[in-house]
Amino acid sequence: MKYLLAMYMNPDVWEGLSEQAREEVMTGHGEFIRRIRESGEMISTQALAAPAQSAVVQVKDGLPAVTDGPFAESKEFLAGYYLVECASQERAYEVAAMIPDAKIEGLGIEVRPVVFFADAETETEFTGG
Repeated sequence: MKYLLAMYMNPDVWEGLSEQAREEVMTGHGEFIRRIRESGEMISTQALAAPAQSAVVQVKDGLPAVTDGPFAESKEFLAGYYLVECASQERAYEVAAMIPDAKIEGLGIEVRPVVFFADAETETEFTGG
């Protein structure tokens, strides 16, 4: 089963870390990626820009309306994710615990089962969900 391992950032927590601790988190991602590639559980990963660089698009009266900033104001924001294939939910929890951010108080990894998946190569019919 596929799982999204969502990494949320709290800038106050991040800025409170020493430069060495931040560097350990960042370099730890390389080791984590190596490990889950070797185990065959890695599908993909993406890091996202800060919310200040985002925009929200909503259609009003048939026309797109674009506003600057995140959809919801919050201290925490989605900073990136790993998409993994794990044999069980318990294994997904184990994999999430290997992500360096999980060891930082005030940060955490949300583990969410994927109920629909499509990519550029896979022929898929969406039936709702």
